[in-house]
Amino acid sequence: MSDTTTVLIVGAGFAGLGTAIQLLERGIEDFVILERAGEVGGTWRDNTYPGAACDIPSLLYSYSFEQNPTWSRAYSGSDEILDYIRGMVDKHGLSRFIRFNVNVTGLAFDEDSGTWSAETDGGPSYRARTVVMASGPLANANFPDIRGLDSYLGHKIHSARWDHDYDLSDKRVAVIGTGASAVQIVPELVKSARSVKVFQRTPGWVLPRPDFPHPNVVKAAFGRLPILQSAAREAWFWAHEVMAVGMVWDTPATTAISWLGKANLRRQVKDPWMRRQLTPDFRPGCKRMLMTSDYYPALQRDNCKLVSWPIATISPNGIRTADGIEHEVDCIVFATGFDVCKAGTPFPISGLNGRQLADEWSNGAYAYKSVSVSGYPNLFFTFGPNSGPGHNSALVYMEAEIRYIVDAIGVIVDRGLQTFDVKEDRQNRYHAEIQRRLAATTWNSGCKSWYLTEDGYNGTMYPGFASQFVRQLAKVELDDYSTTSQSSPRKKTPARPEVVAHGVNGASKVRLQSNGGRVPPGEAKRKSARRPAQAPSINTANRIVDGA
Repeated sequence: MSDTTTVLIVGAGFAGLGTAIQLLERGIEDFVILERAGEVGGTWRDNTYPGAACDIPSLLYSYSFEQNPTWSRAYSGSDEILDYIRGMVDKHGLSRFIRFNVNVTGLAFDEDSGTWSAETDGGPSYRARTVVMASGPLANANFPDIRGLDSYLGHKIHSARWDHDYDLSDKRVAVIGTGASAVQIVPELVKSARSVKVFQRTPGWVLPRPDFPHPNVVKAAFGRLPILQSAAREAWFWAHEVMAVGMVWDTPATTAISWLGKANLRRQVKDPWMRRQLTPDFRPGCKRMLMTSDYYPALQRDNCKLVSWPIATISPNGIRTADGIEHEVDCIVFATGFDVCKAGTPFPISGLNGRQLADEWSNGAYAYKSVSVSGYPNLFFTFGPNSGPGHNSALVYMEAEIRYIVDAIGVIVDRGLQTFDVKEDRQNRYHAEIQRRLAATTWNSGCKSWYLTEDGYNGTMYPGFASQFVRQLAKVELDDYSTTSQSSPRKKTPARPEVVAHGVNGASKVRLQSNGGRVPPGEAKRKSARRPAQAPSINTANRIVDGA
């Protein structure tokens, strides 16, 4: 493909489709979405394991600009969430923008033209002025590094790649992992399997999930009066924000959450030995909190057994634990999630002067406000580094990023910019501040989790409230970016009016700031930074004046 499109979006999950909807609202229709699979949905297309559901309320696990009044219950299952995603495609006519079964294998920035070139696996290449990475961190299944894994002769299933053709009825099943997917899978497996053995490395904090069906009268009211649904969404949002006080930092609220978790354990598990095995030894929130009312009862079924001894090796017939016992099983289910910290970049990304993002992120990812990386102009990330929520809905964070990104793209289009590159000193200061704040959080308190790299670096979580994250992305500060102009700027489209809309039901729109930095192309070269801490100086002699 030789034509240059304005925006190239990689991924047709929540983030990619949300970006597309906001681009259309902004009046930008010159975009393409590349999706490696044959259907939309992202992680909700791929995670189809028994019991798959969201652990965030449906009213909050959806976009504020695309509310669904017909959610069947407080916490929806994967099928209903996938229907919601498909509904967005149908409602906004997004199918015409999507190219399915196109696997991007590399991105490279051309400094002469100010465009990105996307190479694909055996298909055409694509060229775009801007790129939005919407593939997300939950894309590559993580198999544990256990000795003997390849020697196993039985059936293997990963929770993110469920094999629906394999009948687990009357089978001896092992489940490795006790995280968010495992606590949903195990209650379903015990209903039909002959036996289920759950191999636990460390127990997690479990709180009951307050799930209930939405009565028809409530759904009808939401449909007729959207303001009621917005109010309910706000209520859920602030209820989760309060949880941050005890889950992000060590406060008296942390003790209260710990007490609630232990009380739930005492109420649901009567056997003292099992309670000891299921009692965490770390702060609530250090690992992902588990919201379920079914997991503890499932572990106490006659055909279920909790195994707390470490796994020594996987043998041809099953699993051998450190106590020397061989557990023969017909199938091993790996409920081990995704390798977020090692994911890096999904394919090679080459920026200014040939710099490679994978090299710069080799010891941990970082970005300015989670969306921009210096040296990679016109490239934006959704659910990027340090945008992970520990207490609230990922969709709130994602929506804030999308609005910011679309506003930035609007600036590029309106002003006829060739490059839009975050200044390295701004990125460095932001990154240093994020890491300073993370040092005082629960996630960095010592427990091992998928939030951290092997050496303890946290490039995953945002150290604060969701409302703080939304506010920091409420406007595009042009002075934070170095820009160069095209030789023939496009005619400006009408600017989005200045709006201040507080809360999660509409992030603040852009306020165009004057005095945007501009770096001559010959001075654009910068040193790569593994984890930026000190801010080098940037030449900002030439300025862009708002409205010029």
